[in-house]
Amino acid sequence: MHFSLDGELRDGRHTQVVRVYYEDTDFTGIVYHANYLRYMERGRTNYLRLIGADHRALFEQTEKEAPGFAFVVRAMGIDFRKPARMDDILHVVSEPVEVKGASVTIRQRVMRDDELLVEAQVRVAFVSGGRARPIPRPLRIAMKADQDAAGEG
Repeated sequence: MHFSLDGELRDGRHTQVVRVYYEDTDFTGIVYHANYLRYMERGRTNYLRLIGADHRALFEQTEKEAPGFAFVVRAMGIDFRKPARMDDILHVVSEPVEVKGASVTIRQRVMRDDELLVEAQVRVAFVSGGRARPIPRPLRIAMKADQDAAGEG
């Protein structure tokens, strides 16, 4: 399967491929726990980038309503189940779970083939002008469509 640098958005789920490098590991040869946060950040960033590409007019409208908008991590619950090692090929799967008000909850899983290594629930807040604001309706609808598509899979 071929993946672009930004990963792939399909059926409401975003998948980002990551290779584990030596620099990602600790002295025991397993991925240092904080590096999973980096992998998941890449997944979330590219998920939002691809939604923006799929809904360019919607993102332009959002920029008009909320100039300089961004999504920032508000809360994260993370469960480390199994370690990854150097040269592993990982898939970071991101999908919206709940879209409401000023935040979106995204479920993220770091997989090695069919094996679940790390799972997280990440709540990101929609911010504009330095404070949390309600997510503009068209953007919320696009994310909810993704959420519904993810629920069907």
